[in-house]
Amino acid sequence: MTAETAQRWGSALDAVVVYAQGALCRRLARGSVPPDGRVRVTGLPRSLDPGSLRARVTGARAARVVEARVEVEAEPLDDAGSNALRREVERLREEWTAAQGRRDRQLGLIEEVGALRPVPPARRREDPHRRTPVDAWLGLAEFVDERLTRLHARLVELEEALERAEHAFLLASDRLDRASTDAPPAQVRTTVSAVLTFDVSSGPTTAAEAETGTGTEAEAGAEVEAGAEVEVEVEVEYTVPGAVWAPAYRLGRRPGDGGGRLVLRASVAQRTGEDWTGVRIALATADLRRRTDLPRLRSMRIGRRQPSPAPSGWREPPTGLADLFAGYDGADTRTDPARAAAPGGSMAVGQGRPVAAGAPTGYGAPPSVPLPGSAYPEAFGGGSADLAAPPRSRPGPGGGARERTGGMPPAAPAAMASAPSGRAAAPPPPAPAAPGSAAPKRAAPAAGPPQPSGAELDYPALVLSGPDDQGARRGRLFPDAPHDPVAAEYRRRAEAVTALPLPGHAVPPRVSAGSFDHRFDAVARADIPSDGAWHTVTVGEIPVGLRTEYLCVPSVEQTVYGTLVLSHSTDQALLAGPVEVVVGDEFLLNAALPTLAPGGVCRVGLGPAEGIRVTRRTTVHESTSGLRNSTTVLDHRVHVELANRLAGQVTVEVRERVPVTSDADVRIEERADWSVPHDDADAEHHAPGARVWRVDLPAGGVTALDGGYEIRIPSAKALAGGNRRS
Repeated sequence: MTAETAQRWGSALDAVVVYAQGALCRRLARGSVPPDGRVRVTGLPRSLDPGSLRARVTGARAARVVEARVEVEAEPLDDAGSNALRREVERLREEWTAAQGRRDRQLGLIEEVGALRPVPPARRREDPHRRTPVDAWLGLAEFVDERLTRLHARLVELEEALERAEHAFLLASDRLDRASTDAPPAQVRTTVSAVLTFDVSSGPTTAAEAETGTGTEAEAGAEVEAGAEVEVEVEVEYTVPGAVWAPAYRLGRRPGDGGGRLVLRASVAQRTGEDWTGVRIALATADLRRRTDLPRLRSMRIGRRQPSPAPSGWREPPTGLADLFAGYDGADTRTDPARAAAPGGSMAVGQGRPVAAGAPTGYGAPPSVPLPGSAYPEAFGGGSADLAAPPRSRPGPGGGARERTGGMPPAAPAAMASAPSGRAAAPPPPAPAAPGSAAPKRAAPAAGPPQPSGAELDYPALVLSGPDDQGARRGRLFPDAPHDPVAAEYRRRAEAVTALPLPGHAVPPRVSAGSFDHRFDAVARADIPSDGAWHTVTVGEIPVGLRTEYLCVPSVEQTVYGTLVLSHSTDQALLAGPVEVVVGDEFLLNAALPTLAPGGVCRVGLGPAEGIRVTRRTTVHESTSGLRNSTTVLDHRVHVELANRLAGQVTVEVRERVPVTSDADVRIEERADWSVPHDDADAEHHAPGARVWRVDLPAGGVTALDGGYEIRIPSAKALAGGNRRS
């Protein structure tokens, strides 16, 4: 049973977690596992990351997934497919081009007719002067004028037709650009599938369950007959690029109510190549591609040079690895002359450089040789990983070391083609040096154990080369994965959604989240097409405390502003983003909500309050005091009047400021009942010298606030002729 004949299961997208960039998708598929255990789950997008594919059984415990890989199929599309919009765009493009051609030809005719001029015959020297035929000139001018009139009238019609064709083409192109990328973009449909291999076992799946006998009826020892089909539900998980989101809010409040409703919404845009229809949406601020490898700190040694220990993940290549592919090579000897020249398949002929099968090649390999074409290597115990990677250099046949560059072994001489299997051929004699030329210097062999690079020891990223990879790559692990240019182009188009301009007052989640990561789960399923445009999704409702306060800074502007003091008491942070403020059933304004930690308090401005009036007057009196008038006294008086013309009681916060000095000889004495505002980690920070009055005004009430301060400056500290009153 091959992958092409494997049983096909349809899948449905169930849940999506949108990260700061990218998304984690989860599909569900259900069916009966065939006797061979090979199943193809269809419906995956083309832009998925093949290395992120995961699969697990969610229902029955008698089956488990032992292998999962991504395969792509291609098939031509029929005329009745989903390319109607694309064909419409092509048709309108042709009509626009044809209309433009007709307009250009009409312009050419107008230019030709307008260039008509009477040309008199050439006059010879002995010919007498002739009279000008005025009638002919006038007849030609009348003909040109009449012809140009008809041509210009036709030109106006063609230009109008061209404008209509261009307008229709631009509208269709815009619809195509905004259309979902879930439809195939070409005449060939590519189907991405996850080929899963199941292992159907019998009885409990773990040793603990076997000892305790716990579990359901299927887990308690119910035997699965050989060849019987098992009904399972499998969950396929993968990551895709091309998805972004930004938080948004809607704040509603009823007049006279002390609380409010803060609805958390999200602006989500995705161009992953599949429409998210009826999926459970979750939003996370984490980076989907952040590094997870731990830093390594190497020791510093003083004294004699000591060799570095060999990496524990490297192993010698197994002996006779090339003999594993002898049957594979022998099957193609009649069609491949190069393979027929190899004696018994004991040579690994690679890219014109034959290498003896038993000779050390400088590439690591697992001690147990994997089957050719296997997608995943065997797992080995012993405390250290046995998945070997190709080292930088290793000892050669003569005890020296051979350097390798570019991920391939050095070229072997042609004489090695006749060497017996399992032994390295003797190197050819060196070529004689040319007369007068210096003898080439032989590079010193690198001593010590092999030193694989970090990429060669990154086991999850290593790829096992199959039998089609000729040479020393067959059956060995390499860090260079095959590059799929088509999939890379799909991912590049998907990642273009990250360049979308953010909505007003929106902040990227990674910027507003800071050093912490948060996740928000939507309460209902949502539909988000793959069109690369912003779509609003309601996440949930957050209870908040609200109270209305009025704020004024009369020294800067004699206007009172209304504010909403929002207190957040849940255990989930609120990210920065735009908020729509609604009072009752009337929309008030759009504002920006800052990042709010659990238990934090912030202010949201509502604009000027025309029903509250404020007036500020100041006076300054200068005098001297002290012995021999050695101290200058600047007495500042502040008078603030407030008048409430609203229908209810209001709380007004009046902010003033006093000067701040860093000189111990200059003293500032305050004479007012204001207070010093307290800086809170979650609230706003106040400048040094800020002072606050908090006044409760009833409806129609008027109050006056008086304050002031004295500045005492010694005469030696005073600036002669300076402005000391401001």
